[in-house]
Amino acid sequence: MKLLLVVDMQNDFIDGALGTAEAQAIVPKVVEKIKSFDGDVVFTRDTHFENYMDTQEGRKLPVPHCIKGTAGYQLQEEVQKACDEKNAVGIDKLTFGSEELPTYLKKTYPDGLEGIELIGLCTDICVISNALLLKAFFTELPVSVDASCCAGVTPESHRNALSAMKMCQVEIVGEQV
Repeated sequence: MKLLLVVDMQNDFIDGALGTAEAQAIVPKVVEKIKSFDGDVVFTRDTHFENYMDTQEGRKLPVPHCIKGTAGYQLQEEVQKACDEKNAVGIDKLTFGSEELPTYLKKTYPDGLEGIELIGLCTDICVISNALLLKAFFTELPVSVDASCCAGVTPESHRNALSAMKMCQVEIVGEQV
């Protein structure tokens, strides 16, 4: 069984508080990837609360975003529909890398997985964090990232993150933007 991990395709990262043109541009590719993926789909949601500005992240990135219960916290509408069609499992994460993800995968796939492919936002923060987390917990599991279905905070930081992941033996597939 293969798994597609859709990272933080939430409104605030697409056209909300931290949105970018690059993030908006990948939405159709992400939707198509989810719909056509031959395997299970899991998605993550960056999850913050009203006290965001009092957290370390809030002090270093003083832009409230993905506050649970807000429109910005929700997955982009077409992404949500595609995930619903695939019976995707959602995981809320309070940190860049999901603390719950390795436990969930070990419990759900006791015989292991053939591979995990990551797509989503932001390449240079949460995608790289989760890719390296997966490499740490599942050292022999092939982990890949589809660069054409990812966007970073900036195009340069996106490319830098792809290069860093490649150096850590994460396979980079798809057209790099």
